[in-house]
Amino acid sequence: MVNVCVIGAAGGIGQPLSLLLALGLPNKTTLSLYDVAGAAGVAADISHIDRDITIKWANGKLPTVPADPEMKKIAQGVDLFVGAWTCSLSSLVSPASLAMSRDDLFNVNAGIVLDVVKTCASVSPKACFAIVTNPVNSTVPIAANVLKSLGCYDKNKLFGVSTLDIVRATRFINDERTPLNVATVPVVGGHSDVTIVPLFSQLAVGKEIAPGRITELTKRVQDAGTEVVQAKAGKGSATLSMAAAGARFALWIVDGLLGLSNPLVYSYVDTDGSQDTKFLAIPVVLGRNGIQQRLGLGKITATEEELLKIAKKAVTTNISKGEAFAKSKL
Repeated sequence: MVNVCVIGAAGGIGQPLSLLLALGLPNKTTLSLYDVAGAAGVAADISHIDRDITIKWANGKLPTVPADPEMKKIAQGVDLFVGAWTCSLSSLVSPASLAMSRDDLFNVNAGIVLDVVKTCASVSPKACFAIVTNPVNSTVPIAANVLKSLGCYDKNKLFGVSTLDIVRATRFINDERTPLNVATVPVVGGHSDVTIVPLFSQLAVGKEIAPGRITELTKRVQDAGTEVVQAKAGKGSATLSMAAAGARFALWIVDGLLGLSNPLVYSYVDTDGSQDTKFLAIPVVLGRNGIQQRLGLGKITATEEELLKIAKKAVTTNISKGEAFAKSKL
């Protein structure tokens, strides 16, 4: 069975994410938990849940150290790393990080992503990586460059988790109609602001809603992260909804790895030349080796096409920023 490791397991995202994984993973699997502090307590707490899964844990050190031996220890034999350290490791570096701009988040998180991926991949080079850490548009290219430097980059095993955009878009469109009957909204592009492009036109219900309202819903999905930060009075960001989305995505990967199903998901991935950018959130089919197939975006409206052009331009800039950082450090 698989071994899923949550990096940042004691943080605002990490704890609920770890709980949801403990409840959702198949029996006989292993859930490994790491953080710079608090992992032991999270592991003890979760290990009391009556599930037939193995719980492992490791605590790092403060201040953080490169190539942490404890991280290397817990990373042994892992099949899927879920990087949920945005609200744990980074918040220990800067208490204000939860309310930072995405540029500020980049400055805090870029180095953490680089070191964590390098450390984990050095002992489990064939593992999948699901990157939650913002800004995802830049941190995923950083991870890719780290993996390339180690000679273990597999374009089918690196994922930027953009599922929260889908979760939000689905909730918001369902709130427009009763009964709530939209299972999922396709969301492509990137995972920040104008790079988020919900494809409401691909839904039957989307065609029943006035274009002006669709524009408002699109804007709300793009600004939803700010909506949460403002509701928390600047003292936090989306943690619970992100944990739910991250766990959902991780469990889809697990289903694919185990051959239980071949989920069709949307994720910010290496496009393998299928798009105008190196990375983009696109539909992919998962399997035993990560991405089994990259799919086209399908039919979209002229308005969505224009939004996608804007998104790709911004994503290209984000990618360049991540790559430049990685190349300066490797």
